[in-house]
Amino acid sequence: MYSRFLALPGASFFLFGPRGTGKSSWVKAALPGAFVVDLLEDSTATTLLGSADRLEGMIPAGHRGWVVIDEVQKVPALLDEVHRLIEKKKWRFALTGSSARKLRRGGVNLLAGRARTQHMFPLTAHELGRDFDLRHALRFGGLPTVWVEKDPGPYLASYVHTYLREEVFQEGVTRNLAGFTRFLEAAAFSQAQVLNISAVARDCAIERKVVEQWFTALEDLLLAIRLPVFRRRAKRDVTVHPVFYLFDAGVCRTLRPRGPLDTAEEIDGAGLQTVVLNELRAMNAYRQLGYDLFTWRTRNAEEVDFVLYGERGFHAIEVERTHEIRGQDLDALRLFGEDYPQAKRWLLHGGTKGAHRDGVRLLPVAAGMRAVFEEL
Repeated sequence: MYSRFLALPGASFFLFGPRGTGKSSWVKAALPGAFVVDLLEDSTATTLLGSADRLEGMIPAGHRGWVVIDEVQKVPALLDEVHRLIEKKKWRFALTGSSARKLRRGGVNLLAGRARTQHMFPLTAHELGRDFDLRHALRFGGLPTVWVEKDPGPYLASYVHTYLREEVFQEGVTRNLAGFTRFLEAAAFSQAQVLNISAVARDCAIERKVVEQWFTALEDLLLAIRLPVFRRRAKRDVTVHPVFYLFDAGVCRTLRPRGPLDTAEEIDGAGLQTVVLNELRAMNAYRQLGYDLFTWRTRNAEEVDFVLYGERGFHAIEVERTHEIRGQDLDALRLFGEDYPQAKRWLLHGGTKGAHRDGVRLLPVAAGMRAVFEEL
């Protein structure tokens, strides 16, 4: 197992992340003596669904170590019992989950601050170290299994079928599985694009209101993010519509059917942005850097892919698949620099050489991700 940059808290914690990102493996490696309650086991989940207070009886008498509850969203009522046991027994709980949807809908308060909330993401270039290969990441993404399987394609196909479809169905998002499948394909075509919900609704022949609910469900299931537009002290007219990303480049590529009209530039360009976004989100969370993530886009369609803003600094990052950077590739960053001269500006590209140009630092993607992180 690859070492993760996530630090083990000293007190009870939630660990949220999409299925397959390695939450259970990490918790078991970090807490080898813990008592584990696996709610993916039907018999265990059924027992606790009937009465959450049975949890105390499952834990061995005299247990003084950690208690792990895997996929806690399967039985939201358990959190009241966990709360009680933290107070009564002083046990420490590690609670993993691949969805916050049922917890939010059930009005759960996440233990009123008695447990820290952490997140796990697909593997980063920092975690993969020398094994990181950009072409592999663009094609297969960052789920840990795709970096150990000889042929990751069938795994991703199975992941998309069994989780993105069946698990979503079981979560109660919708009973229209055929319509939701069309929606997922349409959503994949929206990767790294300004989100146009009406257009997606037309493409998959589903009512706009339903499509909006499904996009929200993807976010609740930790499978997608909408990056808002950076508007603080805006000096020019900027858009208000967010940019949409599925959480992983490999999952997105698997969802998106390819045909004669699809170009490598479109697919790999969106994939490259997804790889960089995963790196930024993960390292920001793991190192508790506190940045808020945005995009930036003017009404004239000049755009900067990522803006990181926080007490520690201010960064604007553009991602280009091309090997040769032309002057026009820097236009958006130049404009951003005019409006926000305090920001450090970066252009990560598909080439092999670094440079400085017009106040912008140009670096190959892998080296650039390392350099940006060092500056954060």
